[in-house]
Amino acid sequence: MLGGGWCAPGIDSCDHQSLSSNVVPMYLGEMSPKNLRGAIGVMPQLLITIGILMAQIFGIRVILGNSNGWPILLALTGIPAVMQLILLPFFPESPRYTLLQKGKEDEAKKALQRLRGCDDVDNEIKEMYQEDQSEKAEGRLSVGNLCSFRPLRWQLISIIVMNMGQQLSGINAVYYYADTIYAQAGVPDETVQYVTVATGSVNVLMTLAAIFIVDSWGRRLLLLLGFGICCTACVVLTIALVYQTTVHWMPYLSIACVIIYVIGHAIGPSPIPYVITTEMFRQASRPAAFMVAGSVHWLSNFTVGLIFEYLRRGLGSYCFILFAAICLATFLFIFFVVPETKGKTFLEISQLMAKKNGLDEITDCKEIQDLNPAIMDTTLEKSDIAFNTTL
Repeated sequence: MLGGGWCAPGIDSCDHQSLSSNVVPMYLGEMSPKNLRGAIGVMPQLLITIGILMAQIFGIRVILGNSNGWPILLALTGIPAVMQLILLPFFPESPRYTLLQKGKEDEAKKALQRLRGCDDVDNEIKEMYQEDQSEKAEGRLSVGNLCSFRPLRWQLISIIVMNMGQQLSGINAVYYYADTIYAQAGVPDETVQYVTVATGSVNVLMTLAAIFIVDSWGRRLLLLLGFGICCTACVVLTIALVYQTTVHWMPYLSIACVIIYVIGHAIGPSPIPYVITTEMFRQASRPAAFMVAGSVHWLSNFTVGLIFEYLRRGLGSYCFILFAAICLATFLFIFFVVPETKGKTFLEISQLMAKKNGLDEITDCKEIQDLNPAIMDTTLEKSDIAFNTTL
């Protein structure tokens, strides 16, 4: 239910609250077991797509999409918010946050036991302490420190590129242009809204499929597959739009390209960047990382919404070639830079990224001490005591 909600039809990621879009995947990622972290991390996106579909259904003109029904449609968005307010007090605090940042081991154990349904959580507590000790004195990095922090350089670049690629790949533009494509294909005006609902249904089904395959296929493969499909769909869509007045079956190819694009985006670019952001950063740097990722996400979203109409007027059908190029660039970046993170602890992922950052160790002690020397000794001492006590 977290981050679900009902939203205006035709808007990817529902334009849901930026705070929820950052906090929800971080919260779920911190409390998920590593073998289910991907599936649980995709769940918010599934609920978002369900919200879009619900809005599309209720927005049909014969239901609430009319002059009399729109106030009711607007009021319905308050239902998920009320449900969240009622249910959230019963949710446990993140065990990782409780242990590593609040220092309350007993509360962290109780939360883990409640989440796992068993009493034996010592191995997870031990892994958390190992992560805490490996971080040494990173402390709680601010956004400014994170942007200049060498040991996390490529993690930061990766989430920026993936979040830019997610929005600049043109998902909102495709949704915006979909009704026009359907109309040009000969779909009657009164039927277009039902075709839009069908497209939303495909979005839900493919996001649901991502939940079942993300922890077996892996995050990297789904990202590559998704951006590859989106790139190909944009190229073919451009060709179909250019020749739709000269070849009689091209409008139907345009519809197919829209649906294929939605499928590609739903299995990779839409949900996986949130999962990767959670996994690439450890406890001290994760909140700042989500702030950066969220800012890039919404700035890119705003940019597409602001300039797409001008692109469409200036480039016509060729505007989708620009989105294809962005998809291709993101695909290549992921192929050469982003590692597979499925089934790995946060510490193991940090070790993978350490080599890309030019470090022999997970953290560069000299750089950390220069960043915050006052925290260095205190954090190391506390971490050593807690770790040895647990062992």
